[in-house]
Amino acid sequence: MVVNGLHILHGVDLDVAPAGVTALLGRNGAGKTTTVRAVMGLVPRTGSILFADTEISSLPTHLVVRHGIGYAPEDRGIFAGLTIAENLRVAERGAPGGEPDYALVHELFPELRKRSAQLAGTLSGGQQQMVAIARTLLNRNRLIIADEPTKGLAPKVVAEVADVLARAAEAVPVLLVEQNLALVRRLAGTCVVLADGRTAHQGDTVALVADEEAARRLLGVGTRRPVAAATASAAMPAAAPPLGAPSVSAVTTEVKP
Repeated sequence: MVVNGLHILHGVDLDVAPAGVTALLGRNGAGKTTTVRAVMGLVPRTGSILFADTEISSLPTHLVVRHGIGYAPEDRGIFAGLTIAENLRVAERGAPGGEPDYALVHELFPELRKRSAQLAGTLSGGQQQMVAIARTLLNRNRLIIADEPTKGLAPKVVAEVADVLARAAEAVPVLLVEQNLALVRRLAGTCVVLADGRTAHQGDTVALVADEEAARRLLGVGTRRPVAAATASAAMPAAAPPLGAPSVSAVTTEVKP
């Protein structure tokens, strides 16, 4: 993407693990949201994006989605004038992914089932985030991209969202854009750090968080602090990839408008 003559991304190279959570980190303005929007085809891009060995970099958004990628955007993308049930119904994709998995959604989000007739615009921020994540789980996707799902949420709600993401990652790989290092330390087995529109680091999350100097240099924050928004202090180990689990590799040399 070019803003005032400046390229936002110019050499992003990352891999998403075929199981568990991969965290996409970086300071504000590093290009994290632009990267996931490029994967989804929401901005024009050049380079290569492989999903389960299929090149998707030239596909429009609706075809990227049909390959099995669910996206919960930073602004949640909720239809405020529709009920919870209607927001979920709009997200139904049907064949070839099979019937919508309402059983899983209602298991993870029992409150959404109770409030199914409530207008989404009257929900709290945390409840709206749960609707956004629920839509990605509805269609039995092969990858979930969650862009800052805990942004602006109270600590108690952050912990609830973290629990949902942890359970979702047991079945579906998750690419998590997040600023909350305590949450990242709990959930993500691997991480990618962007700086100035480029990949600055890729590796084990625990190792990065344990390296105070590296974390401060790459992220501008220290890491020796209590885990405020998680129920465990260690990163969740990545589960063994299920049979046929897709991997994602993205090499975005440039993103333009």
